[in-house]
Amino acid sequence: MKLPAGFLIGLTVFLMPGVEVGAQGGRLRANAVYELKAVPKEVEVFVQEPDSSSTKPSIAITIEQAILLALENNRSLRVEQYNRSIRSTFEEQEEAVFDPVLAWGAEYGRQKAVYRSRTADDYEDTDNQITARAGISKLFPTGTGVEVNLSGERTWSDFYSDQYASRLGFSVTQALLRGAGTEVNLAALKQAQVATQISEYEFRGFSESMVAMVEETYLDYALALRRIRIFEKSLNVAEHQLQEIEEMISVGRLAETEVTAAQAEIALQRQELIEAKGNSETTRLRLLRLLNPRSPRLWDAEIELTETPRLPEVVLDPVQDHVKIAFRLRPEINEAKLGVRSSDLEIVQTKNGLLPKMDFFIYLGKTGYADSFGTSVGNITDDHYHASAGITFQYPLRNRDAGARYRRSLLTRDQRLEAVENLEQLVELEVRTGYIEVTRAREQIFATSASRRLQEEKLRIETEKLRVGRSTAFLVSQAQRDFLSSQIKEISTVVGYLKALVALYRLEGSLLERRGITAPGREPVILIP
Repeated sequence: MKLPAGFLIGLTVFLMPGVEVGAQGGRLRANAVYELKAVPKEVEVFVQEPDSSSTKPSIAITIEQAILLALENNRSLRVEQYNRSIRSTFEEQEEAVFDPVLAWGAEYGRQKAVYRSRTADDYEDTDNQITARAGISKLFPTGTGVEVNLSGERTWSDFYSDQYASRLGFSVTQALLRGAGTEVNLAALKQAQVATQISEYEFRGFSESMVAMVEETYLDYALALRRIRIFEKSLNVAEHQLQEIEEMISVGRLAETEVTAAQAEIALQRQELIEAKGNSETTRLRLLRLLNPRSPRLWDAEIELTETPRLPEVVLDPVQDHVKIAFRLRPEINEAKLGVRSSDLEIVQTKNGLLPKMDFFIYLGKTGYADSFGTSVGNITDDHYHASAGITFQYPLRNRDAGARYRRSLLTRDQRLEAVENLEQLVELEVRTGYIEVTRAREQIFATSASRRLQEEKLRIETEKLRVGRSTAFLVSQAQRDFLSSQIKEISTVVGYLKALVALYRLEGSLLERRGITAPGREPVILIP
């Protein structure tokens, strides 16, 4: 199934370092939810501050501008953007293990002791020693440690003259079993890189949910405004009917009791209108929170929707195609697969921990002696040297700690594999359910449209019958309420269908693609058996 690009907008928004949300002029494709006109290359949305004739700032936006405004300004998205940068610091931390380490130190020692001799009397001697040393060491991913050091030493006592020594040493230590090889030594770094990748898919999932929320709230606000207009029009009709009834009562064509039903209908319409306005205000605040336009009077801003939700021409592909897309694009599935990769790396580390620690080492050093530091450094080339090599071995009896870690890593990987399969099943259930909801909502539109036409005709008939004295104000009011309810139901089913489409695209993970938005985490994760 090939995904359409969705609407493409002439604006670039940076979601995070190196990631763009993007940006060309164009129209919505066939499978898009909205039917929009071409947008100028540069799209900017400003909050218009009130002039002398108005009291509140206002903002006029289309659905596409609302999405871009939210991507640029939404505070929750800004908070989410930090996660990738935070995770990347763990990569630097693991890379730092292989950075060179510079060490320096100096010390002074003094000792007063009694010395015994077979040929002379016992004597006391005071020894003094000053030592300074500096070196640099580095660990390589192969498990090889290298160190170069230089030291200088001065010793003197009551019986011996000053002696200076300078030493240059070089040592190599190579892990032979535990800690040997790049596979195990780079595992922690690769795990940190996997964690950074996971944060990208998390960000994609959050962005997709936010875009869906913006579209749904935009639709809810459009519905709320439409409900207000319907109730206002219905209230005007009810007031006009009351005037007609009062006129007919005045000429004796209707009984005075008929006015009560008309007045009750007007009171009910006013009650519904108040409710609709309150709902509209609440939805406006939720939309402002998502858009977060730059204005010192954020919550006072009025929102003008410059497009009306329309019924799009959408032909859904077979449901199995939508499921396949979800398996490829859903961030949660890709995150779970990356978790399996992290478990594979954990197995490498813990399996290596089962081995004994056996290291081979070699040390080579040259020493120069003299009666001053400068001369001792020059004498390093003399025949005085120190060389050593050997093997160290260490293994805890039973090694239960390493064994438990290894078994836990195997069990964790099996658990995560099961979690991937379980998640895929849940995702397929969601997609299939969303697919059914889109189909149901589409069919419901035609049913409610037919119902609205019939209720409108019923109201017309009852009104005409009232005018000729063959009906009552109560029946007219009832027909008016039924017609009003059918109007609300009709527009609600259209909005419900559009929201169902948005939900389906979000459930299959294609919403950003269909809206022409580029975000990290697009590539599917492939598990290696």
